[in-house]
Amino acid sequence: MNEIKVAIAGLGNCASSLIQGIEYYKNIDDNSGFIPGIMHNYFGNYRIKDIKIVAAFDVNKNKVGKDLSEAIFTEPNCTLKFCEVPKTGIKVQKGHLLDGLGENLKKIVPVDPHQREENVANILRERNVDILINYLPTGSMKASEFYAEQALIAGCGFINAIPELIASNPEWGLKFKNQGLPLAGDDIKSQIGATIVNRVLIDMCHKRGVKVEESYQLNLAGNTDFLNFLEPEREKSKLRCKNEALQSQIPYKSSIGVALNYIESQKDNKICYISLKGINFGGAPVTIDLKMSVEDSPNSAGIMVDAIRAMKIALDNGISGSLNDICAYYFKNPPEQHTDDEAYSMVEKFLSSYKILNS
Repeated sequence: MNEIKVAIAGLGNCASSLIQGIEYYKNIDDNSGFIPGIMHNYFGNYRIKDIKIVAAFDVNKNKVGKDLSEAIFTEPNCTLKFCEVPKTGIKVQKGHLLDGLGENLKKIVPVDPHQREENVANILRERNVDILINYLPTGSMKASEFYAEQALIAGCGFINAIPELIASNPEWGLKFKNQGLPLAGDDIKSQIGATIVNRVLIDMCHKRGVKVEESYQLNLAGNTDFLNFLEPEREKSKLRCKNEALQSQIPYKSSIGVALNYIESQKDNKICYISLKGINFGGAPVTIDLKMSVEDSPNSAGIMVDAIRAMKIALDNGISGSLNDICAYYFKNPPEQHTDDEAYSMVEKFLSSYKILNS
């Protein structure tokens, strides 16, 4: 099979974990059975080692010009280092700032106005990029639209990993449809994160006859994502995505609450407290309290390796526009919300259909 050529906009913690993971899993024994951390060793006919990062864009002057292997560990990145990454030969190039940095991130992300912003579409074309991933900070709506447009100009698919509305916006879906290109997003779920665990609890209660009266989720972390959330305007889209992802699991209005707090000492470790209250048989109360601790960015990368391969399958088979089945399972704010069981079945159907097309 051909390799999957990927470009990244925003070389932060999530990109670091993705690039480390590609190296970490590249020598998997295909007959090794269950592999911790991976949902699909083969996604269609693609393996993780088929993913090749061929371009990366950032505005941090301390990352621009560095090899990917060095840039992914450059401050303010603070995620877990779980794999040594050898020199890649791929240098980070200056991206376009626009609204990519809020006031808090401007204090810790140095930008050199003398570094030249690159022509993104040209680079994507020159390197035959299949998929561009948007890993910019939450709240970067103008910058997200800019990179989506560059993907359209260059003729590659686009994955929107952040909460700004691209894949779930019908206008963008139609633009990619008309260009014959796939689109996925918005706001990537974690493998085992606050949203997916909370959704499972809400869905379980609903299916077992418990009325969910309220559910509250408190998230604490110390990475740049959470520092960014200290600004209400940049936090807004994240809260909307998380609330919609939870409320969509029940057919009635409930009191759903989400809070995001920055604790610098936590770095990329996220602690989540979930509390759910409901009404059981005979009006009896039921309360569920849960605490979870996860490394935030590897949790995201475990989803992204599937999303990338799904996008490549779509490209191979001429599937264009927003990929509703892929979006529903792997993202918090897809064009159409489904339960996770339904979305899982949709992904498996997508894979089986792909095998038929390529048999």
